[in-house]
Amino acid sequence: MSAARGRGDKKYADQLLQARSPELQSPQRHLAVVIFWDGPLLKFFGADHTLLPLARTYMISVKFTVPLFLFGQFLAAFLRNDNAPGKATAAVLSGGVFNIFGDLLFVFVLDMGIFGAGLATALGQALSIAILCTHFFSRKCTLRLARPGRQADSLVKIISTGFSTFFIDIAMGILSLMFNNQIMAYGGSTALAVYGVIININTLVQACSYGIGQAAQPLISVNFGAGKTERIRQTFFWSIATVAAMSILWTAVAMAFPLLLINLFMRPTKEVLSIAPAIMRSYFLSFLLLPLNIYSTYYFQAIMRPFASFLVSVLRGMVISGLLIYILPPLFGAGALWAAMPVTELLTAAGVILAMVRYNKRPDFV
Repeated sequence: MSAARGRGDKKYADQLLQARSPELQSPQRHLAVVIFWDGPLLKFFGADHTLLPLARTYMISVKFTVPLFLFGQFLAAFLRNDNAPGKATAAVLSGGVFNIFGDLLFVFVLDMGIFGAGLATALGQALSIAILCTHFFSRKCTLRLARPGRQADSLVKIISTGFSTFFIDIAMGILSLMFNNQIMAYGGSTALAVYGVIININTLVQACSYGIGQAAQPLISVNFGAGKTERIRQTFFWSIATVAAMSILWTAVAMAFPLLLINLFMRPTKEVLSIAPAIMRSYFLSFLLLPLNIYSTYYFQAIMRPFASFLVSVLRGMVISGLLIYILPPLFGAGALWAAMPVTELLTAAGVILAMVRYNKRPDFV
């Protein structure tokens, strides 16, 4: 490990977990006018006087590229449907790989601290967008702008069908807000640092679940429209088998190697190492059922059950989880906060399984 990386690593960890020095305030003094009300927004999401300067420093680059994150998801979906899934995958992977190595370069080698981490995130997303946009200059591109007919009807169908998967991503922000505030109330900034690692791993598991759902959805949808019930059941079987395998794999890795995962994302302090294993193992029990619940939203959409998909997204993403996050700690102590998501996934999965059994028993799925 190079000396530069060692200095950057220590500086980054010290800033993230301890951050008391007034000179850390200086980067945001250079922004007389900001695009977003980042200070009040970050406070709303749980940042205290210690973390706020760091969060605002990280946001300097990220807040200018927020539209790119939305546009990237939008473009990738169109490329997959225009016979260019490889380019969509390459764009996402390129942005992610750049982000990883950009962190190493900007944070450690160039000693830019937490600002470098934000810069790597912003540039990684910009790279993904650039790669996605090259498809429109390709001879294989069949996408053209056109005036749609019956715009109101189409818009209603798009919103009603797609809202559930849209809400999954929105719910991540809502849950982060709830968890951040409750963690600061019951665990403090050290526990919040552990949660930062948890949410990154949770995002990876959700992304894998998205992949299964997005791969199965068009197959199920096409065969649903064609009345090919047996093909739907075959796709459903293999999808569920994949979901089960991934659930077991992610849960086993997360439960067996919590300290390894912590060290992959940060240089932890003794305080972090002392509390991380118990917290992570409690939370990571949710991985047993999380992929099934996310996959179900795509499945219900594909068989034209948007209301069932909507219920799964809302109950899991905000209603059940939100209630448990605020109810469990006062009743059972601070440690019970980390059981909120496993209990949420369990309750949601019970409803999902009942709905799947009910719909799949009907030979025509309608």
